[in-house]
Amino acid sequence: MNIKSSNPTLNQKIIRDFAYAGTDAGIMTIQGTVNKIGILFLLTLGAAVYTWNKVLVGDSGGAMIWMAVGGIGGFITALITVFNKKSAGITAPIYAIFEGLFLGSISALFAAMYDGIVMRAVLLTLAVLFSLLFLYKSGIIKVTQKFRAGVVAATVGIAVAYFFSFILRMFGMNVNFMYGGGIMSIIISLVIVAVAALNLVLDFDFIERGSQAGLPKYFEWYGAFGLMVTLIWLYLEILRLLSLLTGRD
Repeated sequence: MNIKSSNPTLNQKIIRDFAYAGTDAGIMTIQGTVNKIGILFLLTLGAAVYTWNKVLVGDSGGAMIWMAVGGIGGFITALITVFNKKSAGITAPIYAIFEGLFLGSISALFAAMYDGIVMRAVLLTLAVLFSLLFLYKSGIIKVTQKFRAGVVAATVGIAVAYFFSFILRMFGMNVNFMYGGGIMSIIISLVIVAVAALNLVLDFDFIERGSQAGLPKYFEWYGAFGLMVTLIWLYLEILRLLSLLTGRD
């Protein structure tokens, strides 16, 4: 079975190494994965509401601390999950909480600058999620090898662009073409949003094929974790795109 995802947490090697390796605990199912996605979503939402309320009631100075704790904690927990997949049942919920702390803080900062932007970003993210799920399940979007290769190439390109722009900014160099409010930065942001959205399709495909391949039960948590990684990336990029568009009004 040939499965590949541009999401680094969900790829072909996993299927090859773990297919039909279900233990006494059972095998991965779509319904089980959906249930785990719901749990991770609620944990992320709960943590986000917590830091959102703290920042909005006047703790704006603490927003950077919460963002650092959530961002660094989420990154470390994600790495642990990727390299120790059996721990996903523990680390994926912890990751969701850390990311919620980060998202609540950064969303509150954006809300303070742009009225109503956060709700629009949330609704657009959910709309993209369910629209692509419908298109995938109905067969309108088919995950072919060329589709996978295209999304992989685009995602790697974005990762490289992120890395080099980060290095340039560390040395005080201008990267307004990516982060300014000009037409070019808006176009780049639109492209990134589109690629992030297409990664969701590959995640759907992995979850479906992984359940067919008989992956161990703990891959339900791992599959849910992978989809949450993509969903959070999509939300942040939509939030940034809306801020760019609003800033031009």
